[in-house]
Amino acid sequence: MILGTKSDAPKTRGPVDSRGYRIFRIVNTVVLVGVVIVTLFPFLNIVARSLSEEAYIIAGEVSIVPRGFDLTAYKLLMSDGLFWTNYRNTVVYTVVATLISIVLTTCYAYVLSKPQLKGRGVLVGIALFTMFFSGGLIPNYVLVTSLGMKNTIWAVVVPNAISVFNLLVMKAFFESLPSELEEAAAVDGLNTYGILLRIVLPLSKAIIATMVLFYAVSFWNSWFAAFLYMDQQDLLPVTVYLRNLIAGATSAESAAADADKVQAAATLEAVTIVLTTLPILAVYPFVQRYFVRGVMLGAVKG
Repeated sequence: MILGTKSDAPKTRGPVDSRGYRIFRIVNTVVLVGVVIVTLFPFLNIVARSLSEEAYIIAGEVSIVPRGFDLTAYKLLMSDGLFWTNYRNTVVYTVVATLISIVLTTCYAYVLSKPQLKGRGVLVGIALFTMFFSGGLIPNYVLVTSLGMKNTIWAVVVPNAISVFNLLVMKAFFESLPSELEEAAAVDGLNTYGILLRIVLPLSKAIIATMVLFYAVSFWNSWFAAFLYMDQQDLLPVTVYLRNLIAGATSAESAAADADKVQAAATLEAVTIVLTTLPILAVYPFVQRYFVRGVMLGAVKG
């Protein structure tokens, strides 16, 4: 008699689909569907408002379906050449600012992740100090003006080039990477820059993609810096353009000057949100896949 045959081996059973587990799945599904509805409803409402007539919006009759389909607000914006100029400025400012911010944040975070670095505590302290204290609005304005950056892209990019929160997140990620990888690369003859470019950055796609999204959203939605440091209309981003359009459409002087703008005043806010949100929504799906993979990147495989 042969012992230990396949027929004699104990059979393993899969996970039991118990009543409690079925209830958990149902509750989990209901909760997640509710979260999706709560998250999606405001945006659908904004889109519906941007396509509805003013009378229905004022009456509160617009939910997620447009009432009295009206494109007056869109036509007012699309027919203005200055709108497209400012929209182009927003794209340029966002791309340039995000690129500069990613380079500076990555380099600074990589340096701070090295415990053997002399003066590391001082550099961390400087970063943290700027997180809680600032020079104030007037000193910042005087500084930007004295440096000759007023009415230039650098007035938007340079003062906000590094986010301390993003810096600390990247620092923590670099510290989690195995030090053996860098040691092996150093033995193979790579210098510090070679290790960063050929070893660290390829393993940091997830955190870099996340930081790109954070910075891009921040610069895309930013308007106060341009509003403060720029006084030429053709240099403003689209967020300032739309802010000025809403303010002008709701004023008495604008009402006397242009009746069409007053008629579309109730939808301008919705159009503003739609036009400034769509580009980010279009980019997000291409970045989202890196969030899930981020935990596994940099792991040492045996």
